[in-house]
Amino acid sequence: MIAEIIAVGSEMLTPHRQDTNSLYLTQGLNDLGVSVAFKTIVGDNRQHLVDAIRIALRRADIVLLSGGLGPTEDDLTRECAAEALGLELHREPSVLVELQRRFIARRMAMPPNNQRQADVLDGAELLTNKNGSAPGQWLDLSFEGHRKIVILLPGPPKELMPLFDDECVPRLALSLPRRSLAKRLLRMALIPESQVDARTAPIYQQFSDVETTILAGSGEIQLHFLCSKPTMEEAQARVDAVAELVEQEMGDDIFSSHGESLEEVVLLMLGLRGLTLSAAESCTGGLFAERLTRIPNSSRNFAGGVVVYTNAMKTVFADVPAELIAEKGAVSEEVARALAEGIRRRTGSSLGLSITGIAGPPITTGPDAGKPAGLVYIGLADQDDTQVKRLEIAGDRDRVRLWASEHALEMLRRSFQ
Repeated sequence: MIAEIIAVGSEMLTPHRQDTNSLYLTQGLNDLGVSVAFKTIVGDNRQHLVDAIRIALRRADIVLLSGGLGPTEDDLTRECAAEALGLELHREPSVLVELQRRFIARRMAMPPNNQRQADVLDGAELLTNKNGSAPGQWLDLSFEGHRKIVILLPGPPKELMPLFDDECVPRLALSLPRRSLAKRLLRMALIPESQVDARTAPIYQQFSDVETTILAGSGEIQLHFLCSKPTMEEAQARVDAVAELVEQEMGDDIFSSHGESLEEVVLLMLGLRGLTLSAAESCTGGLFAERLTRIPNSSRNFAGGVVVYTNAMKTVFADVPAELIAEKGAVSEEVARALAEGIRRRTGSSLGLSITGIAGPPITTGPDAGKPAGLVYIGLADQDDTQVKRLEIAGDRDRVRLWASEHALEMLRRSFQ
């Protein structure tokens, strides 16, 4: 079975508000073996919402609407769902009593428009909202000869989430055929999406029962595999089969076979080898260290880092000779090497990593004048050797900084192979 989620509210069509409810609902539905095939955001317009509901009813088995159950004139979900389904609304006395009780408890008079929250679609089952005034509604009915489940949920996440978990999940579990949804996630860094697809499409296209999605962003490619079967064993076997074939094809380009982040993988590799790491960052401004320290217990293997943004700080904290910087420029292979070796020596870590570059705009004076924005050097030093990688990263300051940190993590990972 497939589902569609309709988020109701004009505020989510502005830059100031995001629909986060659909992410939570999707996870809950996936756990029940239900795939979410469509997500729609509709503003507070009656005809638009009626049309959206009718479209959803024709292409999905389960339709969930979030929002639009409040007391104001632009809260249209109840009325629009009734119109789309060809049902009447009735005012439910028990809901009115509960609304009155809530206002009395707050020593407030209930405005007349709050009575709209007691309007219930004929045939609907009320879903108790323990955290708000608007109850949810559950309909299991026939629409154009097909069984449909329609669920109306309040918009505030603090109301929607517990209501969905407590009231909807048990009903869905009893109402739906038993299905299990298995997932696998493979992750790769710094490889073009087109190249990944060209090499893996001949593999995943053989698995028509496994849904494959390729996502690209922030220097990373993700391959998501999703399969629904009557049992988890069957579903897991299918996603594992396609994932293993893709792993054979992509080899060391894959840094994670079960969804771990690049930071987690690097820290795991450091831990398995009993190594410690310190960093000296210039153009990334501590972003590399921040990414590692997102991971709990990273201090076991990441000793820390310094932001050596000025030339003087490179000398103070990593012993880079001032005359070297004056001759070669702070953005140079020589300074990247000295930074990595200096921070390793000063901290006593097993490894020292450095990042120095021009995030933008280009530098116009001194020894780095004329070097392009996006030029980055990454150094990695151990007790025996120092490697330096030269990069030219296109984009604005944020992209240069992010990709430099990604290259540094991937450089570390591949040094362990």
